[in-house]
Amino acid sequence: MEITLKLFASLSDYLPVTARRTNALSLDVADGCSVASVIDSWALPPRLVHLVLVNGEFIPPQLRAERCLAPDDVLAIWPPIAGG
Repeated sequence: MEITLKLFASLSDYLPVTARRTNALSLDVADGCSVASVIDSWALPPRLVHLVLVNGEFIPPQLRAERCLAPDDVLAIWPPIAGG
């Protein structure tokens, strides 16, 4: 199934160069794939995975392994950001 992965701020460095302009990449993932499995498959450092949203809904760390993705979901991830 296809989802959209969006990585913001310093996490955009993990995207292919062609996707960095939009911070977004279409991905084919297995049916029933969890948020945590996508994070793991991209080797994102846990300390940099701070704010995780699926279709605008916050997914707390303790639910990321349980939250399965559906076709056309948008998984957006931000690192901790300092400042105001």
